[in-house]
Amino acid sequence: MGSLTAGSWMMNLCGGPVCSNQDALSCAFKEVFDSSTCTNHLAATGIGLLLVLALALQLVIKIPNSGGSAQGLVAVGSPLQLAAVVFSGCLGLVYLGLGLSMLGSIFSQDAAAYLPHWWLVTLSQGFSLVLSSFAFSVRPRFLGASFVPLWSILVVVYAAFICCSSVVGIVADKAITIKACLDVLSLPAAFLFLLYGVRCTHDEDGYQATGNALYKPLNTEADGQIADSDTQVTSFAKAGFFSKMSFWWLNHLMKLGYEKPLEDKDMPLLQTTDRAHNQYLMFLEKLNSKQSHSHATPSILWTIVSCHKREIIVSGFFALLKVLTLSTGPLLLKAFINVSVGKGTFKYEGFVLAATMFVCKCCESLSQRQWFFRTRRLGLQVRSFLSAAIYKKQQKLSNSAKMKHSSGQIMNYVTVDAYRIGEFPYWFHQTWTTSVQLCIALAILYNAVGAAAVSSLAVIIITVIGNAPVAKLQHKFQSKLMEAQDVRLKAMSESLVHMKILKLYSWEGHFKKVIEGLREVEYKWLSAFLLRRAYNSFLFWSSPVLVSAATFLTCYLFKIPLDASNVFTTVATLRLVQDPVRTIPDVIAVLIQAKVGFTRISKFLDAPELNGQLRKKYRVGIDYPIVMNSCSFSWDENPSKPTLNNINLVVKAGEKVAICGEVGSGKSTLLAAVLGEVPKTEGTIEVCGKIAYVSQTAWIQTGTVQDNILFGSLMDRQIYQETIERCSLVKDLEMLPFGDRTQIGERGVNLSGGQKQRVQLARALYQNADIYLLDDPFSAVDAHTATSLFNV
Repeated sequence: MGSLTAGSWMMNLCGGPVCSNQDALSCAFKEVFDSSTCTNHLAATGIGLLLVLALALQLVIKIPNSGGSAQGLVAVGSPLQLAAVVFSGCLGLVYLGLGLSMLGSIFSQDAAAYLPHWWLVTLSQGFSLVLSSFAFSVRPRFLGASFVPLWSILVVVYAAFICCSSVVGIVADKAITIKACLDVLSLPAAFLFLLYGVRCTHDEDGYQATGNALYKPLNTEADGQIADSDTQVTSFAKAGFFSKMSFWWLNHLMKLGYEKPLEDKDMPLLQTTDRAHNQYLMFLEKLNSKQSHSHATPSILWTIVSCHKREIIVSGFFALLKVLTLSTGPLLLKAFINVSVGKGTFKYEGFVLAATMFVCKCCESLSQRQWFFRTRRLGLQVRSFLSAAIYKKQQKLSNSAKMKHSSGQIMNYVTVDAYRIGEFPYWFHQTWTTSVQLCIALAILYNAVGAAAVSSLAVIIITVIGNAPVAKLQHKFQSKLMEAQDVRLKAMSESLVHMKILKLYSWEGHFKKVIEGLREVEYKWLSAFLLRRAYNSFLFWSSPVLVSAATFLTCYLFKIPLDASNVFTTVATLRLVQDPVRTIPDVIAVLIQAKVGFTRISKFLDAPELNGQLRKKYRVGIDYPIVMNSCSFSWDENPSKPTLNNINLVVKAGEKVAICGEVGSGKSTLLAAVLGEVPKTEGTIEVCGKIAYVSQTAWIQTGTVQDNILFGSLMDRQIYQETIERCSLVKDLEMLPFGDRTQIGERGVNLSGGQKQRVQLARALYQNADIYLLDDPFSAVDAHTATSLFNV
């Protein structure tokens, strides 16, 4: 009796039996995914009512318990949230209107009245969308932090089921209804909720991480205030989802550039996470964490990937979307031709195809721009922190490592290798999207011309195999080319630094011949590399012609019928093959250059460093800031060949100590040992406090006299004036045309030797250090000035 009642209820609701055949389970499974069946409507109605009930319970229970004011209950904080709420709310209202019109047809005794399951599913979808829009417009603090991400996923799953069912129904019935269009639109509306949920999660993580040291500016005293001002930071830092996708954040800068030529002050500052210092700290943190978990040296490549895996995945998604939308061109062309010759599947297929092509081309353009922009930005971030890592590393290189890595090589690491690694993220996705695009193109070719696609595949495989030995040679020649560049840059930098000596001894001609010889060697490897690359490019640029010729020749030989549909599809697909095939040489070249760059920079970053001694912070009450006990030092780090042996030195606080000896006895080496620049082989050394060092040869940077004295420190006018007087610089500054604001040439070329010595002594005094190490400070000054300086 119960089964009879249930059957009659189903008859009244659906207008007939749900499954009349014997295999009811298989029948029900098939009908669940067809939006024109009652089974699908019952499933969608049940899921929709569950969502409505759960949402209503969440709102009724959590909002009163949150303790918040009802006045601030609803708020729309971003354009993405506004778009999601408005779009879904309007869609829900249209659903409700459609459902009520279906319900009204029953009471109007219309012959074409809808069965109950039609208006039930339409009303349930309308109520769920309207309630979801209201729930997502409520402030997150009322419903909890996990509400938005969790419910956005549930809404997307429900909308995907509705959308897929409608697509199946459209294909099965070969007709498009208003409800089917609304069902398809419900999926983009749900995706807007999902993007808003991801954005909320990302903002919450960023807010929690603001206290991390990674997000502190490099110069917290001076640059921090400027960097944090809203007017100076780039608009990209505060741009929302739609602004980033459409590059709307650039409008202000472009408008300013239209009104007047842009100047340096018009350029905004980078956001905190894009700055080189913060990127370097992030890279260092990942590198140290990997090193702590594994005793082996971590890979630089995988450390970079772990630092930016989210951005790599997002840009990879846009690269895949670009390939998929680009590949729809031949398929849509084939469908257009079929419609034009009267082989359409339903009445309005032409309009649907036109709309689909418009959407695909918009998605293709959008995804390509996002792919290029995000990978270029990622490349600049990688290049910036690699340059910072190289700069930091060269300050800590041991003496033996400095012999292997010259200044010319280090310059090459920054200007060439780091640049090529920075270019690699842009080409990284080309390595796999090229294969995906080729596979899709071959599948479309096989669908169009059948077995003739095998000949196309054979030509592509032969082209790739023919390129393999050339790629190995390119790798070898690239390595040789970089070594030749290192040697040539080293010779040129040394010649330019010591140009005065070369001019004095008339050695210009000899050094010119040496540099020209090194340039010839570099030219030889460069020409060898470019010749192989030219062969590579010729091979791949000619392959599309060979592929098309092989395809149509195979069709002719095997008598494969060709009509307008498959001919145009084949031609469009061959055009699709050209781009990935022609980019293969560039991809190979970039991969080779990036691999060589990674190898060279990894070897440099793994080079031995100075044995950094623990320098303690100076505290009041420390009687002996420098203590050496039975210390031996060796530049070669060889205990059997010590440079200084068995040194015992104790310096009291406030004491002046003079170390005397003949030339080459090790006075400068002892000061370098205190600085930690000479490897210690025996004994113990303890240095407490801030150190200021004055070298034997004056080091002056290009800039003003004031810049050289301050050396990046803040100006304290009283201390600055006292420093100038104690270093006997008052009369010298009066003689200069602009005083301490006078520009000094390269390495202080327009200052005398005594003036340069006193400027660097003033720089050391201004730092207010605890320990002053002076290496022959009176060598370039006269006796009277030396006496005055000694009594300071």
